[in-house]
Amino acid sequence: MAREYNRNPAAVAALSPEQYHVTQENGTERAFTGEYWDNHEPGIYVDVVSGEPLFASVDKFDSGTGWPSFTKPIEAGNVVQKRDFSHLMVRTEVRSAHGDSHLGHVFTDGPRAAGGLRYCINSTALRFIHLDDLEAEGYGQYKTLFAKEEA
Repeated sequence: MAREYNRNPAAVAALSPEQYHVTQENGTERAFTGEYWDNHEPGIYVDVVSGEPLFASVDKFDSGTGWPSFTKPIEAGNVVQKRDFSHLMVRTEVRSAHGDSHLGHVFTDGPRAAGGLRYCINSTALRFIHLDDLEAEGYGQYKTLFAKEEA
């Protein structure tokens, strides 16, 4: 049975002021201050509001920007892109499909060998689930992403 992910009003109400600002008001955390920008542990990152799986550590790379950066989402259907004309520039905003949380932006300056994209994501929009906890947290199907790391 497929798990459903929806915007969770209780999760929105429980957000910290910074999480609320980023996810609900399209804010941005300061570079090099987020909890996950330098996280190198194996696991997945899920939307803090809906719990939908967004990114995996196997696709994370150090972009030098101070925000967690990924080459692709775990499942393309869980991430939507929108044109963003704020700050007097044109960018592509990234939002969670089911939680409608503002996550960050996607740029075309990522590693060429991995497709050339850089999903630049705010740590405050994410909850990290360590590889060892995937099964217990209901994300066991994503353990296969780490088969090479465990071998």
